[in-house]
Amino acid sequence: MRGSLDGVRVVDLTTSVAGPFATMVLGDLGADVVKIERPGTGDDTRHWGPPTWDGQSCHFNALNRNKRSVTLDLSSPEGIADLRALAATADVLVENLRPGSLERKGLGYEALRADNPRLVYCSITGYGPSGPLRQKPAYDPLMQAFSGLMGMVGAPGSEPARIPVSILDQGSAMWAVIGVLDALRSRERSGSGSHVQTSLLGTALMWQPVQVANYLAAGELPQRLGSGTIGIYPYGAFPTADRDIVIAAGNQRLWVALCEAIGRPELPQDARFASNPARVSERATLGAILSDHLRGEGSDTWLAKLEDAGVPCSPINTLDTVLAHEQVERIGAVPPIPHPQIDGYRAVVTPLADENGPITELRPAPDLGEHTDEVLAEIRGTANGARP
Repeated sequence: MRGSLDGVRVVDLTTSVAGPFATMVLGDLGADVVKIERPGTGDDTRHWGPPTWDGQSCHFNALNRNKRSVTLDLSSPEGIADLRALAATADVLVENLRPGSLERKGLGYEALRADNPRLVYCSITGYGPSGPLRQKPAYDPLMQAFSGLMGMVGAPGSEPARIPVSILDQGSAMWAVIGVLDALRSRERSGSGSHVQTSLLGTALMWQPVQVANYLAAGELPQRLGSGTIGIYPYGAFPTADRDIVIAAGNQRLWVALCEAIGRPELPQDARFASNPARVSERATLGAILSDHLRGEGSDTWLAKLEDAGVPCSPINTLDTVLAHEQVERIGAVPPIPHPQIDGYRAVVTPLADENGPITELRPAPDLGEHTDEVLAEIRGTANGARP
């Protein structure tokens, strides 16, 4: 491994999306991630589908590469003892289980810290580790609803809509990784581990700093703007003769360039549209004028004119178009990964590289319990819980 976490052992006590995504990123950075799974069933995502890929869960494979799988029965004294022995050899433990469940088994932070004071223990929760809702289940769509995100997604007048990716699960995972890296750096100075905590609710609010500021300052609730955004206009999707395109005129210079490129140079002289605050206030009126005009030509024509004028713009692609695009290939975003059970397997990889290329090698997600004997042999052959 080339990643900076080569030599760091991570015990992965996670399931579903948020936790596995976090530990996969740590594995991509070079860590030895030991994924603990239930005997017989394993991670919930092993059973999510269809679709499947050559009989394998797409969800599980997408979220669990660069890991070793160990099955332990954490309802048994033997399984708990093995987990404690493994945690004693670890640098990091990541968990996203119901608050309190690990403490009841003697596997909480304080108990494992007594065995291994250098352990960085990371907990990912839904609503947070305290408060009246701490025990509520918190899947991504529930948190999009609770946090206010779902209420602002969609076109004006439309029904609430979920952001169609697990943005809070995966966003919380990113904060977990940042927290773990910070704790490891702090450990270099102090010699002690710490308990890193993050939550889907905290992540949901962190993704809304502008909306929160606008509400606290002006009492204005976010509105459903479709592809648009608050505070800037024109900035979003517009129709053409054949399909919608996105235009982002993020400053006055780009607004003037946009109007010249589409053959409407008089619009910036109109007092209703002369400044960005004016355009935001007249969003509906200006949107109708631009839409009516842009429908007169096809998307390829407008995109060419806008690009020539230096106005940021894009077609609205479907995923098949994106995956076939040369740009995606050139940055190595979805490379082939040898897989023993899936022919032609490819996967989205952590978008990090240096001047020598990708920072880590890529291994496919493990079979359930594939590394149980290997890992248990490592820890049982270790004296006094020291790292081998």
